Amino acid sequence: MKKFIDTISNIWKIEELRNRIIITLGLLLVYRFGCQIVLPGIDSTQLGGLADGTDQGIFGLLNAFTGGAFANASIFALGIMPYISASIVVQLMGIAIPYLQKLQKEGESGRKTINQITRWLTIGICIVQAPAYLYGLGAFGVPDTAFILGKGLDFMIPAVIILVSGCVFAMWLGEKITDKGIGNGISLLIMIGIIATMPQSFVQEFVSRTTNNNGGLMFILIEVIVWFLVILASVLLVMATRQIPVQYARRTASGGYEKNVMGSRQYIPLKLNASGVMPIIFAQAIMFVPGMIGGAFDDTSFGQWMQVQFSDIFGWAYNLLFAFLIIIFTYFYTAITVPTNKMADDLKRSGGFIPGIRPGKETGDFLDKIMSLITLPGSIFLALLAVLPAIVVKLLDVQAGWALFYGGTSLLIMVGVAIDTVQQVNSYLLNRHYDGLMKTGKNRKVA
Repeated sequence: MKKFIDTISNIWKIEELRNRIIITLGLLLVYRFGCQIVLPGIDSTQLGGLADGTDQGIFGLLNAFTGGAFANASIFALGIMPYISASIVVQLMGIAIPYLQKLQKEGESGRKTINQITRWLTIGICIVQAPAYLYGLGAFGVPDTAFILGKGLDFMIPAVIILVSGCVFAMWLGEKITDKGIGNGISLLIMIGIIATMPQSFVQEFVSRTTNNNGGLMFILIEVIVWFLVILASVLLVMATRQIPVQYARRTASGGYEKNVMGSRQYIPLKLNASGVMPIIFAQAIMFVPGMIGGAFDDTSFGQWMQVQFSDIFGWAYNLLFAFLIIIFTYFYTAITVPTNKMADDLKRSGGFIPGIRPGKETGDFLDKIMSLITLPGSIFLALLAVLPAIVVKLLDVQAGWALFYGGTSLLIMVGVAIDTVQQVNSYLLNRHYDGLMKTGKNRKVA
């Protein structure tokens, strides 16, 4: 405890780091304040149906990502998700479009152009999603009387402009946190939105256990212990790497004088889960399809079965297909984001080689083989974490809102962003010769 207090004191001593943390907290506070501002023209006292309609299912997850702004009909109701969607689209298009491939190779100038393309695509996605959200409020239980000005153009046009502007402003906040704050701005906005719904979810679970004679405090304690164990497993998944030894036949190093280091050994860290949470996001997008297929065959027993089974995100059929898709998308996303051939070429140009493997194509094939081998357990572990909320709901009878924090996208985002933020702060401390927040290295080795 004393070491932790000393570390906090050291953080406050570094003026640059202190200013960045204050700026980050201030911008996050602005974002949370905006999530509570209801769209002009909507009666906030009649939004109870919207809150009830988005307390579970895929819309409950979306509401968690926006920090409750989706259920509040807030000016930030779209959250930062359109920007995430645009980033994914641009990244995938970079595989097939030569112009984007060229930009990716141009360094900083190319990155700025790609960022600008992503911003414009974000606005385009918002223009489509904003009217869909406004017209969909009625389906979530918002009565027509809640629309003070009605649903005419005099309400829709300003509301769409406000929603689009809210998303762009949230995107700007994220970029400012990245530039002026402690980094990972967009990720921090998502994480703070997820954390904002945690106290309410835990209170609902606590009340359910203690007032309905449903396990009491002892069961709450068991749930918290299981939750901490799941967090530990998530940390291991995020940080685990397979280190490939690399040797350099001759490398020049300077340390006051020049000398040749023969046979210097380093490592290429290959992450067990190189794709992060993207396979879960892709799989969740696809999980709408079975319900749509069931709706197309609504008159048949098969169509009705499809609608029932795949409308419940805690159902067994839903989660079996969900886990299978996550494993498939983990391989797909890892293949397009981990350029093993480029790694092999860069290693060859720098005079390095993997012991026992010829430089060039054989090295690329070797790295690709290793990635395929470690991706299998990584994808299975990721799929288990993704379906764990459904498991705890079925086995432990946990409330749906609290169950979402036992795995899936929410938990992995919180763990990943928290680790990245700690590492950012840690780098500032170590640069100033202070002890960091982490006792061990950045990555954890796996066999």
